[in-house]
Amino acid sequence: MPDLGPHAAFIVGAYAIAFVVLGMLTLITVVNDRKQARILIELERKGIRRRSAAKPLTPRVKTKIIKSKPARAAAKRKPTPVRKPRT
Repeated sequence: MPDLGPHAAFIVGAYAIAFVVLGMLTLITVVNDRKQARILIELERKGIRRRSAAKPLTPRVKTKIIKSKPARAAAKRKPTPVRKPRT
């Protein structure tokens, strides 16, 4: 083991705490992923689907699209000249 000097306990302790925290974060992430997967399976079993999921095939009804008349463009006016006040 390399010589860490008088601060060996601090260095080893810092690494130990970092490994414990990273392990806990990994464990929490894995547990949460499994929980979300179970919830999603349960919702899909009940028939609730995601918006991004493929829609079931349904017969399409043809509808007539009525086009509206285009709006008239506003008439362009010349700007009125600014009048100087009389003094």
